[in-house]
Amino acid sequence: MTNIFTRRGAIALMASVAIAAGSPALAEDWKPMKPVEMVIMAGQGGGADRLARLFQTIIQKEKLAQMPFLPVNKGGGSGAEALRYLKDKQGDAHVIMATLNSYYTTPIQTEIGVDIEEFTPLARMAVDVFALWVNVDSGIETIEQYAEAVKAAGGSWRMGGTGTGQEDSLVTALLEREFGISHTYVPMAGGGEVATALVGGHVDATVNNPSEAMSFWQAGRVRPIALLTAERLDSMPGVPTFAELGHDLEYYMQRSFVAPGGLTEAQQAYYVNLLQKLHESEEWQTYARDQALLTDFLTGDELQAYFLSEREKHRDILKGLDTPS
Repeated sequence: MTNIFTRRGAIALMASVAIAAGSPALAEDWKPMKPVEMVIMAGQGGGADRLARLFQTIIQKEKLAQMPFLPVNKGGGSGAEALRYLKDKQGDAHVIMATLNSYYTTPIQTEIGVDIEEFTPLARMAVDVFALWVNVDSGIETIEQYAEAVKAAGGSWRMGGTGTGQEDSLVTALLEREFGISHTYVPMAGGGEVATALVGGHVDATVNNPSEAMSFWQAGRVRPIALLTAERLDSMPGVPTFAELGHDLEYYMQRSFVAPGGLTEAQQAYYVNLLQKLHESEEWQTYARDQALLTDFLTGDELQAYFLSEREKHRDILKGLDTPS
């Protein structure tokens, strides 16, 4: 499989030249005059929700903004609710949105009248990773044991994931194609609910982001079998990658912010400058390191080009997969 994200390939583009060079000055030309709505295109407890609320805390603690940022979850329709909401907020500079890969897949798979090219790119804060997780009580420790267990279940093996046609179902489809197995996909509202369902035995496996399942792993309740990354992660010692196990499986999820279309350069620059400061904060860097997030910061035209490139890559991947629904 062709990688849909070249790991750290854009790190040399940290903050686009045009915006990064001009943002401090431009940012002084405009500031929010009322609280800023921070829309999250996913349910509570998942990776996007955790990040947005962490960012809210850091912004307040570090006094990065005079107005408060208020997280609002709009995860309905695999993020369609949030996307449509942002489109209807055209020109409103007091709304930003935390994105994930459904930013690409939902407009491709649904008729919601949204073209992400019309939105205002702000910043990619990180790239998140995926792992295959099982409950420790399953006794499964290797990918071979996992494949055998799923085959023995005859299609009844329950894979918990967020939404339908989203990242988790896409990764599930990749696993099914690679190992010739079949799952019963159980869609849920957010990654936090998915991780909890695995601990409670309500599903048999998940492909949670590490940040969503790390605490349960540390508590000895769940076990990561393998990572869909190019290399092992320092924050998850001992966990192999699918690649080193002989399986060409690699998938990443962007954690970014965008705003409605129609913002002025000064309004865009304000948020880019704010997010740059947030990116550089010690609390964010520590959290990202501990939660296996790759802090590949990107803004401006380069970020928009990345979005559009990833949209086309996801379009191609979706054509070649029968994603669980």
